[in-house]
Amino acid sequence: MHVTRKQLTVGAILIIVAVAAYFFWSGKPEGQSQKPRSQVQTIKSVQAQKKSIPVMVRANGYVTAINTVEVRPQVQNVVRAIHVREGQEVKAGQLLFTLDPRSDEAAVANARAQLSRNRAALAEAEATLRRNQDLLAQQFISQAAVDTARSQVEALRGAVQGDEATIRASRVALGHNTIAASIAGRIGAISVRPGSLAQPTGNPMLTISQLDPIAVSFSVAEKELSHILASYPKGDAPVVAQLANGTEIKGKLVFIDNAADTQTGTVRMKAEFANADHRMWPGNYVAVRMVARTLPDAVVVPAQAVVTGPERQFIYVVSQDETVKARNIEVLTIEQGQAAVAGIEPGARVVVEGTQNLRPGSKVQEANVKDGKGSGPETEGGNADKTRKNAA
Repeated sequence: MHVTRKQLTVGAILIIVAVAAYFFWSGKPEGQSQKPRSQVQTIKSVQAQKKSIPVMVRANGYVTAINTVEVRPQVQNVVRAIHVREGQEVKAGQLLFTLDPRSDEAAVANARAQLSRNRAALAEAEATLRRNQDLLAQQFISQAAVDTARSQVEALRGAVQGDEATIRASRVALGHNTIAASIAGRIGAISVRPGSLAQPTGNPMLTISQLDPIAVSFSVAEKELSHILASYPKGDAPVVAQLANGTEIKGKLVFIDNAADTQTGTVRMKAEFANADHRMWPGNYVAVRMVARTLPDAVVVPAQAVVTGPERQFIYVVSQDETVKARNIEVLTIEQGQAAVAGIEPGARVVVEGTQNLRPGSKVQEANVKDGKGSGPETEGGNADKTRKNAA
C-alpha cells in the first residue's frame, strides 16, 4: 500500500497530540480531582494541675566577710618580731607583732622613780605637819606655819596621784608594743617586716577576715520587698547560694537595708552562711535565690507548654473532639520547669510536644495512640511510667 507524504504528516500530528494529552491528564494534581483530607498532628499532652508553687527571687551576689579588721599600731615604733604567717588562721587574742618596747619600758621606770621620790617627800611633809600641829597646841608656833605644812602635804599627795596616773599611761603605751588579734579569722598579706617602722597612719600591717560564718551581699527588686516581709516578718528567710562549680549552700537572711536605691530600684540584702570548710571565699560571685512568697492553689503546667507569640503567650488546649484551641494565658512564675499560669482551668488537657505544627482547629492525636501504646493525656509522673510497669 502506498502511503503519501500527507498521510505521514497527519499521522505524526495525531501521535504528538495523543502523547501531550496523556502527560497532561496523568500529571494533573490529585488535589484538583478530590478534596484534601485534613492532616492529623501527633502531639503529647498533660493535664493542668492545681497546687501550690513557690515564687523565687534570684539575684547575683558576692561573698563578703562578716568582720574584717585592719591591724595598725597605736604608736609609731619599730617592728621587733612577727609571730604569724601570711594566710594563717588565728584566734582572738593571739599575738601578732611585737614592737621595740625599750623607750616605753624606760618611761615606765622613770615614772616609778618619780613616784618613789614624791611618796618619800609626802611622808616627810606629813611628819612635819604632825609636829607643827603639836607645837601649835603648845603655842610654840603660829597657825600660819601649820597651814603652810598642810598645803605642802596636799601638794605632794596630788603629785603622787599624778605619778600613779603617769605609770598607768606608761604601762598602756608599753602594752601597745604587743599587737594581738581582735577577732578570730584568716590573715591576709603582711605589709611589714622586722626592723621596719610601723605607723598608725600608714598602711595596715595586715588584715584579718572572719570566714566562718560568712555573708553574701545581693540586691533584689523593691517590688519583692513587701512579699518577703509578709512571708517572713522577722526577716529570716531561707536563702540558697550556688557557687561557680554548682555547689549549693543553705543560709538565712540577716539584713535588709532601711532604704531602697532610687537609681536602681533595688534593696540591698545580706545572708549569712556556715563556712567551716571555707567553700565560700570573700570576693567570690554567687547566684542567690530565695522564696519571696507562695502561690496557693495555682494552675500549673509544664513550662514547655507555654507558646510565646509576637504579641502574647498562649497554650494549646485539646478539646473533646481532638482539636486544639489557643488559650491566652498569663505566666505568673516558672520554677523548675513548671509554670503557674492564669487563663485555663485545672484539668485542662494542654499540649506539651508538637506545638510547632499546630494551628487553632488542628486535629490531633496522642503520640502513644499512634504508636499503639495506650491512649489519653499524660499526667505529671505520667502514662509513660504506667506503660513501663505494664510492659514489665
